[in-house]
Amino acid sequence: MFLLRKYMLHPICSFDRDMTWRTGVELIPVHCHGADNFILSIAALQQAFNQARKRGQRVQGILISNPSNPVGNLLPQKTLHDILDFARKKNIHIISDEIFAGSIHGNEEFFSLAKILDAENFDKSRAHILYGLSKDLSLAGFRVGVIYSYNDDVLAAAKKLTRFSSVSAPTQRLLISLLSDTSFIGRYLETNRKRIRKMYDIFVSGLKEIGVKYVDSSGGLYCWVDMSGLMHSHSVKEELELWDKLLNVAKVNATPGSACHSIEPGWFRCCFTTLSEGNIRIAIERIRKVAEMHKSSR
Repeated sequence: MFLLRKYMLHPICSFDRDMTWRTGVELIPVHCHGADNFILSIAALQQAFNQARKRGQRVQGILISNPSNPVGNLLPQKTLHDILDFARKKNIHIISDEIFAGSIHGNEEFFSLAKILDAENFDKSRAHILYGLSKDLSLAGFRVGVIYSYNDDVLAAAKKLTRFSSVSAPTQRLLISLLSDTSFIGRYLETNRKRIRKMYDIFVSGLKEIGVKYVDSSGGLYCWVDMSGLMHSHSVKEELELWDKLLNVAKVNATPGSACHSIEPGWFRCCFTTLSEGNIRIAIERIRKVAEMHKSSR
């Protein structure tokens, strides 16, 4: 999650390029911890907010991803209530990125911010939801996204921006046909969720076999893996050396936690959904070899 302002609070996920390169917004990480399974807490949010104020930074919003990227956990309904209440008290906005909302593969129930807003008496003008078709429908090349907001100023600004990033007429025709077939979309998402879960189960089963820990995931395309046991010391330098070894020796490309603002060295984001079942097993064997190299070098 991140805090916005020009400064915005956010927890660990890589919004840096999307949110800062063109807008000049500055992101302030809200650090989550392994001891809490990286679930966002209001205490962590308050701490980041207070520290920002001490630095003279005026926070203007909260940016969350739900399901979480990179961890894959879901924000509980009570936590969403608490975040909305926090935003109300601080007089700031909240942006919820729900691009993995259709890729829930665990047993936890997903609560969209929209559902909370519809059921409760919150100031809807301060809450905004982002969605896109690149993840759930595997249509990254279409470059189509959605802003769901009750704020007239936000919608007016978005309409002006679409003048410079409009969706092509052929893409619109294809999407109208695709999304109008609600029966197909329902079957597609259900099949996709089952396949994601199958690949996830295969991946984490392999991690268990080689003694590598991970955080249980219920949504999204990633697994948050603890490879600190393959490091000689808990430092970002050692984490990046392990990343280099995974990439250039084992030929496994995983995102190091430091690239996602994690303050606990050794965590890696692994995308298990881009591989076939057989290739997942190959990747596990390659990680096993790195683990064996680490043991022999002690």
